[in-house]
Amino acid sequence: MYRCASCGGLLEVRHDVGELKRRKPSEWRALFDSRLGRESGVWSKKEMVLPGLDSRNIVSLGEGNSPLIKSDGFAKSIGIDEVYIKQCGTSHTGSFKDLGMTVLVSMVNQIRSKVRAVACASTGDTSAAVSAYCAAAGIPSIVFLPQDKVTIAQLIQPIANGALTLSLDTDFDGCMKIVQEITKDGSVYLANSMNSLRVEGQKTISFEIVQQLGWQVPDVIVVPGGNLGNISAIGSGFFLMRELGLIDTLPRLVCAQTEKANPLYRSYRDGFRALEPMTAGNTMATAIQIGNPVSFEKAVKVLRATDGIVEQASEAELANAAAAVDRFGFFNDPQTGVALAATIKLAQAGKIPPASRVVVVSTAHGLKFADFKTRFHEGQIPGVNSLLPNPPIRLPADVEAVRKVINGRIPA
Repeated sequence: MYRCASCGGLLEVRHDVGELKRRKPSEWRALFDSRLGRESGVWSKKEMVLPGLDSRNIVSLGEGNSPLIKSDGFAKSIGIDEVYIKQCGTSHTGSFKDLGMTVLVSMVNQIRSKVRAVACASTGDTSAAVSAYCAAAGIPSIVFLPQDKVTIAQLIQPIANGALTLSLDTDFDGCMKIVQEITKDGSVYLANSMNSLRVEGQKTISFEIVQQLGWQVPDVIVVPGGNLGNISAIGSGFFLMRELGLIDTLPRLVCAQTEKANPLYRSYRDGFRALEPMTAGNTMATAIQIGNPVSFEKAVKVLRATDGIVEQASEAELANAAAAVDRFGFFNDPQTGVALAATIKLAQAGKIPPASRVVVVSTAHGLKFADFKTRFHEGQIPGVNSLLPNPPIRLPADVEAVRKVINGRIPA
């Protein structure tokens, strides 16, 4: 069951807060700190994720515990006191989707006699996570991908893990319609973020950020948004932590969308009135190329509760922002480029005050989007003026020719 039988809205998990409050906040913090480095980032918070699961059914690939990297260079460049990038792309399949998939597949592992396969529609990263975790558990998986709209790195992951990979002549929203029909009879388990178990795993991003900051809450968290499950999950994590007394305040959440797929941004500008689905345009940020997000209402709820902001980025803005922050030692994917561009725009507009501590959530590893990076530095992205190109320089194998280039680029 994924939706309410009465209103049709997405179901949400509710934890027994009274039971969780049997431990004091200080005891929870000490318990979670004692598990650092010993368990996955998700299952170290099992009591607040999926307490009823038999631990013998956990399917884990070491997900979570991703680094929170402070970038003084990026912070200085935009005039903000502190900026961190939460590198969720260091997870097993290279994206934050692993955090939710370990929970979902573990539950399927517990009820597997009732399920013959797990299926998802995907723009790439979800399919990789589904196929990897199902393969680890020995459960068949089916992935529906929009034809010619995912990178080769994203396409090859489910193929390598043995998933039944269906490349459909449609976009993500078209794939989503079909997978919902295929999973209606209950024998095939739906793995998209409309499944509330995904949210439970992904909300551990919130716990990790706070724990990595010494149990302090940042002022602002910027998250790329497509189907809007992740911004909803992160908000859910902070709500639970505050309810249990682990934290006293909430961060201001920012959802960043690409101009080519911005239904939440359009709604935000209109006071969060009803969602108007759109046909998503072609964007380099393929993982958030979604025009009809299933978690719209959940996202609006967390944004309202945190005085949140929705910002958008053009193709040029996201590409140049990713490249600019790469110069500080990162390797940003295009979705993170959207979040970085939104951060830059909001700082310049004064909507993020200078004396802020900001966390940007990086959702995937840049190596999954190597073609995006290559085309940027070669100046081959149509309509994008690459402001920081750095292509390789072809030279003869001659010492003087090499010395001349070095002296021309790097002062003595």
